[in-house]
Amino acid sequence: MQGNIIVGQSGGPTAAINSSLAGVYRTARDRGAGKIFGMLHGIQGLLQERYIDLSEFIITELDAELLKRTPAAFLGSCRYKLPGIHENRGVYEKIFNILDKLNIETFIYIGGNDSMDTIKKLSDYAIVTGHPARFIGCPKTIDNDLALTDHTPGFGSAAKYIGTSVKEIIRDSFCLEYEKGLVSVVEIMGRNAGWLTGAAALAKGEDCAGPDLIYLPELPFDIEKFGLKVQELLSKKPSVVVAVSEGVRLPDGRYVCELGQSLDFVDAFGHKQLSGTANYLASYIAGEFGCKTRTIELSSLQRSASHCASRVDILEAYQVGGAAVKAADEGDSGKMVILNRLSDDPYQSGTEVKDVHKIANDEKLVPREWVNEDGNYVTDAFVNYVRPLIQGDVSPIMVDGIPRHLFRPV
Repeated sequence: MQGNIIVGQSGGPTAAINSSLAGVYRTARDRGAGKIFGMLHGIQGLLQERYIDLSEFIITELDAELLKRTPAAFLGSCRYKLPGIHENRGVYEKIFNILDKLNIETFIYIGGNDSMDTIKKLSDYAIVTGHPARFIGCPKTIDNDLALTDHTPGFGSAAKYIGTSVKEIIRDSFCLEYEKGLVSVVEIMGRNAGWLTGAAALAKGEDCAGPDLIYLPELPFDIEKFGLKVQELLSKKPSVVVAVSEGVRLPDGRYVCELGQSLDFVDAFGHKQLSGTANYLASYIAGEFGCKTRTIELSSLQRSASHCASRVDILEAYQVGGAAVKAADEGDSGKMVILNRLSDDPYQSGTEVKDVHKIANDEKLVPREWVNEDGNYVTDAFVNYVRPLIQGDVSPIMVDGIPRHLFRPV
């Protein structure tokens, strides 16, 4: 590896995304790369020629360890959709002129579905124009919805936080008894895929019954049926805890959260900003049965809780970062690194690369057989799939009782 590398981060951040960045940096350095640049705020920042030399920030081994433990995107993220080559060739000419200016041999993008769309388009343009730069995708998303890979870095830590938080919510919900009962509705991210919401089942164990109901977006949501189920549970117990995906939809295709508000914000990739599902359902239950309700939105906490990160997740995130550099160094382009599950007991995984054209703009959903017949809970097969990914802890480096992160001035 003789030329320079540039790496960017895109989409929603995770507790493990910077571990992949550390894996890219260390592997590129070990393989003899020249300069290792970081795009500030992804491809959008690159178009504005905003980038840094990572060696100015990752100076010591401690810096690299701090980076692995730092949540959110160290380089800054974006949700910028590249136009088609035929729509605006000038954008591509500008990007590739910048890459030539920096003597870039390898372009690595850490992100999810939309980020892989960027890798696909840039690698296609390189093929069309005969440009020698190589383009590799590095998987990242708490939603766990990337095709072809067994799971995505970022998901394990978010699942661990969700399982932990739901267990604590359940414990708290039994502290006080109310005349007509208490219903707590926990809203969990994931958009159209229910992997994160299903992780609420991890709360179940010898010391906890787990949430009472779990609703994934893969199945149509029947509000009346939901209400009757909650009423049945309230007749048997004083507290009910429901985990619901932000993206659950009615049989007619509308998001439940649209019933309580209009979804005005739509990002560059056409995604509506989903929020308010739990609030609507809690209001519905309160109105129907007169019980006390609580709305709990885990929101950005589920993707930024590095203090509750999974060791397996952090190690695999680092591993895929290094594998992306290795793949480019060995001549691959237009590919994404994937994780293969080799064994469950003991858990083992490995990496390989797959054609990004088979991944970009696709969504991997929870299989129907991993949801119970009534559509209100996940099966043991789902829990067995997730549990290995949440194992182990990553101890924060504490200073004055608070975790220390690697800092980059804005």
